[in-house]
Amino acid sequence: MSARLRHPSIAAVAGSRQPRRLALGLLTAGWLAGGFLSVSQALASDAPATGPQVPVMVLGERSVGAGLVMDGSLQAVQQSVLSAQASGRIASLNVKAGDRVKAGQLLAVIDDRVTQAGVAQAQAGVAQAEANLANARAAYERTRDLRAQGFVAQAALDAAQAQFRAAEAGAAAARAGQTQASVAQGFTRLTAPYDGWVLATHAEAGSLAMPGAPVLTVYAPQPIRAVVHVPASQQGLVQTASRIEVRLPGTDRWVQPVARTSLPAADAVSQTVEWRLDLSAADGAGQVPGRQTQVRFVGGESQRLVVPSSALLRRGELTGVYVVTPRGEGQSGFALRAVRAGASHGEAGVEILSGLKAGDRVALDPVRAGLAGARPAAQ
Repeated sequence: MSARLRHPSIAAVAGSRQPRRLALGLLTAGWLAGGFLSVSQALASDAPATGPQVPVMVLGERSVGAGLVMDGSLQAVQQSVLSAQASGRIASLNVKAGDRVKAGQLLAVIDDRVTQAGVAQAQAGVAQAEANLANARAAYERTRDLRAQGFVAQAALDAAQAQFRAAEAGAAAARAGQTQASVAQGFTRLTAPYDGWVLATHAEAGSLAMPGAPVLTVYAPQPIRAVVHVPASQQGLVQTASRIEVRLPGTDRWVQPVARTSLPAADAVSQTVEWRLDLSAADGAGQVPGRQTQVRFVGGESQRLVVPSSALLRRGELTGVYVVTPRGEGQSGFALRAVRAGASHGEAGVEILSGLKAGDRVALDPVRAGLAGARPAAQ
């Protein structure tokens, strides 16, 4: 009985706590809901109503040049391998690969002590021959005067004249020997044949140089040409091509060569014919030998499905474009579609082999087309 009896004020207070808690919970829930609603309304008011508008184009077949496209490489028209013409140790190598050189600049010197001794000996021989010539000339002139006065016989004059002519021949032989010695000494000095660059060094200072052994390779940066090896089976096609174009490395520009040369014979092993296509000074500026390029032999016009190169999105091995797709309620958006790209036709665009068809609308700016809410611009 005592356990059930409690103070009436305590029971009233306990009974009154539950409605208060319920009211407090409802008030808190209402406040939170109102707060979240205001936050969502604020975010909705800050969000843009529409995404960016992206220009699009309607795909259609275009007339582009058809023909044969082959890989080639750039080559310097003036490229020389400088070889030793005398035996000996390389005393000095004054340049290295990548150095710029001027015409006549001394590049390497082979040990020329033997040739220097030959030059000195030849110079001494010239001096001796000239002295003998002067003595013989004086003797001949004296004998001639004496013969005119009748003091000597004709035989003496003939002997003096013979000695004078022999001295002249000896002097000429000595001078020729000096020239030969000077040329031999020149074989020990390698000089630049023209202004250019050192492409490679094939020996080092102290190495033994032998006649014909390469020491340096130099080239002139201009003019430059593209070289391509055409299969002999395609020779007839390329000879009848209406236009030949070379793609400049690192760009999408196709330029026409200023001169072209086809070697008159095919390689017996590879069965290819070498074509040399000289580039103009403006097109070859900034290009270096060895870079890979492409050569296109255009034989006619054909219809191809092409898109601008700027519309292609390349991510690793994936190539795709953004295509306009319906989103419902009269709205349109963009969807990324993988495509297989073919040859580039310069300003005409890149050929699409699969993934698109005529009439598709393609975004011209794939970066903006990939943004949220992007939509095609009004045509």
